[in-house]
Amino acid sequence: MENIADFLFEVGMLCKTPRSGCQFLGSGRESVAEHVLRTVFIGYALCKLNPSLEELRVLKMCVFHDLPEARTGDMNYVNKKYVQVDETKAVKELTEGLFFGDDIRKSIEEFNAKETKESLIARDADQIALILQLKEYGDLGNKYSEEWIKYALQRLCTDEGKKLAARIIQTDSSHWWFKEKSDWWINGNAR
Repeated sequence: MENIADFLFEVGMLCKTPRSGCQFLGSGRESVAEHVLRTVFIGYALCKLNPSLEELRVLKMCVFHDLPEARTGDMNYVNKKYVQVDETKAVKELTEGLFFGDDIRKSIEEFNAKETKESLIARDADQIALILQLKEYGDLGNKYSEEWIKYALQRLCTDEGKKLAARIIQTDSSHWWFKEKSDWWINGNAR
């Protein structure tokens, strides 16, 4: 039980670990845990678009893909030009004392290998989480977000991911809550 408790405290570090790309984008902030949460929901939605996928495998990859960042921190594209991170060592050390550690390790390895249709969907979920965030920042005036989205779109691998991303960039990020323009916004009266 001690190893499981330690693992769960380590997972909590993802809430305190900032995603580092925002410092270059010039606006916004997000923890690794916030990114992982959205990635899981995107992975779930992408699985529903393609019933041939093994949903549980996709969701595990979405949950675990950034787990090593509790130890390594989040490395953005500029950091990666100069800093070598030993993710293999981080994964080995964070999983070796857990009876379910092999399950976590295999999920991360599958995600990184980019060889299965499930890993490609999980990777697309990861990129679409970034695209959603960038779209939100762009809708609020960040002039760099559109250019960053162009690069993220090029990283997408699956038809499902590309179709979803195309719809995302065409949709105003406030549409889900502000699409019905009615008297409620004046008087606060429910229909």
